[in-house]
Amino acid sequence: MDLSIIVPLYNEAESLPHLAEWIDRVMREHNLSYEVVMVDDGSKDGSWQVIEDLHAANPAYRGIKFRRNYGKSAALNTGFAAAQGDVVITMDADLQDSPDEVPELRRMIIEDGYDLVSGWKKKRYDSKLAKNLPSKLFNATTRHLSGIHLHDFNCGLKAYRRDVVKSIEVYGEMHRYIPVIAKWAGFSKIGEKVVQHRKREFGVTKFGMNRFLNGYLDLMSIMFMSRFGKQPMHFFGAIGSLSFLLGFVALVLVLALRICGRIALTNSVWFYLSMLFLVMGTMLFLAGFIGELVCRNSPTRNQYLIEKEL
Repeated sequence: MDLSIIVPLYNEAESLPHLAEWIDRVMREHNLSYEVVMVDDGSKDGSWQVIEDLHAANPAYRGIKFRRNYGKSAALNTGFAAAQGDVVITMDADLQDSPDEVPELRRMIIEDGYDLVSGWKKKRYDSKLAKNLPSKLFNATTRHLSGIHLHDFNCGLKAYRRDVVKSIEVYGEMHRYIPVIAKWAGFSKIGEKVVQHRKREFGVTKFGMNRFLNGYLDLMSIMFMSRFGKQPMHFFGAIGSLSFLLGFVALVLVLALRICGRIALTNSVWFYLSMLFLVMGTMLFLAGFIGELVCRNSPTRNQYLIEKEL
């Protein structure tokens, strides 16, 4: 199969028939074998009935329905597990992503050898204050911390080599950072393509302003996991050892001054600060030690991705 198109959706009953018609037309024009996996993230507006109708009319359409709303990351992860195509495309169901972009995205994966190609909605129709400016700050921060030079990490329109989606796990709200997760997993050839951004025709956006705060917290989590996920002692142990050393040196100086009669321990703020650093250092070191014990007993502790084998 040439393509698997993953469409996560939530309350998009009006958009789905138009999206399906558009996808079918593009696939016929380029003579591509395909499947469309629509993951219904607990919709309440009849989206599942539309998916059932599409499947009855065309078996290339498959549906997966969640019992409740779990979020876009869960929908994408489930779609990745179900995908069978050599190239996997993700797109939103709200008609703001254009299926006309799919053939070129696929070509970049097949012919140019990219592992992942992310869309870049260079010209957007969103509110500048509500989305554009926060998105630019978010993308700039992610570029700086990850070293991946993409303009639009959160674009729903992306193309993947099949090996990529079968080798990564997307959870929580980590769908914004799939390029970072892919790079962490060893897929370093990541490209970008300017894609068309269309105005929403039906329904309303499902994301609020809180996604930007959550986005930064998720970025901190994934950067920590990528660097210290299998060796937490390297992080907690280093900071804990430094804190303990500073506290110990400060305590020795405070005690020396007390012996010389220069200060009274109960009246010295430095005595309490030295004790605080000693306690913090001990707790951080123990946190790293416990983290190492957890990692050593994890079934994935020696899970590495093998690119080739003879």
